[in-house]
Amino acid sequence: MRHKVEATQLNKPVKGHFERFAGLATKVTGSTQAFLAACFIIAAWIITGPIFDYSDTWQLVINTGTTVITFLMVFLIQKTQNKESVATQIKLNELIAAHERTSNNIINVEDLSEEELETLHKYYTLLARRAKKDKSIYQSHSVEEISTHHKTK
Repeated sequence: MRHKVEATQLNKPVKGHFERFAGLATKVTGSTQAFLAACFIIAAWIITGPIFDYSDTWQLVINTGTTVITFLMVFLIQKTQNKESVATQIKLNELIAAHERTSNNIINVEDLSEEELETLHKYYTLLARRAKKDKSIYQSHSVEEISTHHKTK
């Protein structure tokens, strides 16, 4: 049995290698297993202290390892945080704009690529401009409404 593929699925950009790696690395390093592995490494390092007479090399091993890992994790965490921040803002914008119902297009917005998030952000910027022009504060607009107007132009 063949599955039908919607046209919107065909036009969806593929996530980049680094974006997939960053997401996976963030999930893995934030797990209980990763924390326990780090505790095990620290315990092993402490236990081997007397074996190596607490030498400078023994100290350098843990210092270098933790510095390198910390340096790399800062960039992975910041990348993930930036993406999550934009996604959260878009979700909040949708809740405010929709009032009674939210757009199904916003569900799982954090799984979109950065390019897709930027497209949604542009739509909400247009929505904010439109809302400023309204005389009534009770007027509501949605992304779908802007998309419809965009297609007719």
